[in-house]
Amino acid sequence: MLTLTGAAELPENGPRPVARPEEKVAPGTEQATPDGAADADKDKASDQGKTTQKDNGKSDDKEKAAEEEKAAERPKESAADEAACRVALQKIGAVFTEAPIIEDGMACGIDKPLLLSALKDGVKVEPPATVRCETALQLARWMEGSVAPALSTAMPGETINQLAQASAYVCRNRNNAETGRISEHAFGNAIDIAGFTLKSGKTITIRPADKDPSLEGAFQRAITEAACLYFTTVLDPGSDAAHENHLHLDVKERRGGYRYCW
Repeated sequence: MLTLTGAAELPENGPRPVARPEEKVAPGTEQATPDGAADADKDKASDQGKTTQKDNGKSDDKEKAAEEEKAAERPKESAADEAACRVALQKIGAVFTEAPIIEDGMACGIDKPLLLSALKDGVKVEPPATVRCETALQLARWMEGSVAPALSTAMPGETINQLAQASAYVCRNRNNAETGRISEHAFGNAIDIAGFTLKSGKTITIRPADKDPSLEGAFQRAITEAACLYFTTVLDPGSDAAHENHLHLDVKERRGGYRYCW
């Protein structure tokens, strides 16, 4: 029988070697990592931070450029023109008061706003509208020159007691969109007409009336068409869903005297 020497024999019923326990990391400490891996992680985190800062910077620059573009559209109001406009507005019988300058950020605002509360013959503007003088003047001329005569023809004996406006000055984009072109309302250039209250108490509400065969429908179509003689932009309920319950009227200046009436 061959006997091995030089090696200890394990006892048959003796204790077995205990397994090496797993290393536990004490709370508040980090497990050590190779120096190279730690440096690589730091470089990666630094690069990610720089990329985020760069992206944020581009976004800020883009937003600033968009605001500057909108601000460039804001009307320049001269003292002489504004004084002449106010004289004309008083002469036509409108009632208004001067309002404080409006500065809403870089783009929105009115240098010389006024609060229009009534038109000729005591027609109330409800609620009173904060607008530029030119907007108020064209509204007064439209009411006197086109709306009142059209109503007299369509409904003899009736007169307008009150004009309901749905929106005057407000700092926003077109159609209340989050992005895109700035609205003429943001410059005080626009007013939205929701309807009229007559002497008899009857209310005329602006609504889709392209195919309305009634005299009220004919009245609305007539004053809408005539509005383009006074305003450079006229949008009615037939233009799009955003204007289905009012007339949008504004005095935006365009090259060549172009007017947009839809």
